[in-house]
Formats: sequence, structure tokens, C-alpha cells
Amino acid sequence: MTTGTSLEGSGGSRAAKFRQAAFVYLFVAILYESSVWVLHGAGALPAGRGPVAAWLVAGALVAAVVFWALYFRRSVWVARVVMVLGAFRLPALIRGAFVETGGGTLEPSFYQTALVVVLINLWMLARAGWDL
Repeated sequence: MTTGTSLEGSGGSRAAKFRQAAFVYLFVAILYESSVWVLHGAGALPAGRGPVAAWLVAGALVAAVVFWALYFRRSVWVARVVMVLGAFRLPALIRGAFVETGGGTLEPSFYQTALVVVLINLWMLARAGWDL
């Protein structure tokens, strides 16, 4: 007899989906942290938002908590919430990748690459959160 709490689903084990989502999220977080570091060094971050070190530490803490919740706890709610919140990044990435024409500090290819990475991350989170 199976129960609704089983971590086995179609298309691979549910546990494997959470492990994959956790590592993809971790890699995206590392990419974001690295981007902040490089953009800060280039003077391309907006002024007046506080010390960049504080934001880097906060980002690392959030990444660690989400990774832990996905990898060890296999929390469907964390996967779902992070996926839905991550979807709110899409309009800014689409605008930077395809709409804005010059005048910005970043190339459209930066936004295009980020768009692909974020979409892959959202896909992996959705697979884990809804057992797709």
C-alpha cells in the first residue's frame, strides 16, 4: 500500500529530484554571488543600498538555508515558494535581454544567459515541488 507521502514519483525518485533541485539552486546562488562580486568591482552596482559584503553574506545564508531545506528536508513548500518567487525575476531578465536597447551597463547577453539559468532553476524546483 502506498501513501501520499512517498518520495517515489514518476520519472525518477522524488528524492533525486530534490537533490538535483538543491544543487541547481546552489549553483545559481554561486553565480549570483559571483556576479555581485564582479559587478561591485566594476562599479556597476547601484549606490545607496548598503555595504556589498552584507548583501553577499545575506545571499550566502539564504542559499545555505534553501539548499539545506531542499537537500536534507526535501521540503515541497520551500521548493514551491522559491520557484514562485524566482519567477518574479523573469520580467527584469526579459527586459534586459530583449527590450532595452543600449544605455545600460550590462550587455543583453548577460541577461540572456541569466534568463536561461533562472529558467532551468525554476524547472528543477518545479520538478521537486510538484513531482513532475
